[in-house]
Amino acid sequence: MLRDFNILATTSKGNETEACSELWYLLGEIGDPSPVVDKSGVSGLIVAKTSLRPVDVAEKLRAILRERPYEFRYLLRVIPIEKVVRTSLDEIKKAAAELSAKIRENETYRVTVEKRFTETSTRDIIEAAASAVNRKVNLEDPDKILLIEVVGGLTGMSVLKPQDILSIAKEKVL
Repeated sequence: MLRDFNILATTSKGNETEACSELWYLLGEIGDPSPVVDKSGVSGLIVAKTSLRPVDVAEKLRAILRERPYEFRYLLRVIPIEKVVRTSLDEIKKAAAELSAKIRENETYRVTVEKRFTETSTRDIIEAAASAVNRKVNLEDPDKILLIEVVGGLTGMSVLKPQDILSIAKEKVL
């Protein structure tokens, strides 16, 4: 699996190969001359490394989705990743402290964890990350989300606005 990914994408189980091809093609369409897309080893999950800003990828793909929804046959969600660390509470806490600079003092946040192939509890991950962020928490309607995506021994992390994650099924209009 690609270790320095900056895009995580989901598909239905069994469609990883097709989703890789689709994401590779779409990244080329929005201006990446040489994206790298790979299976993650987790059913329904693929990873990519793009030279484009990950948050811009979701925005540009959303524009394609509006114009040509038929281009999206296998991808379900496209998630920007800003930092990849080893899956350890210390590494997650350190990365959360670094990424928290993107949350302004007057903004609220929440921690969202999605984990696959790890024994570490969600609660421990949230506590480690939140202990490094000195901002007000809002679980219902946060300004920013500290997203923690655990994929076995690697964890992708980002600070995003809720709309920075592209959810194809929710936004696809045929």
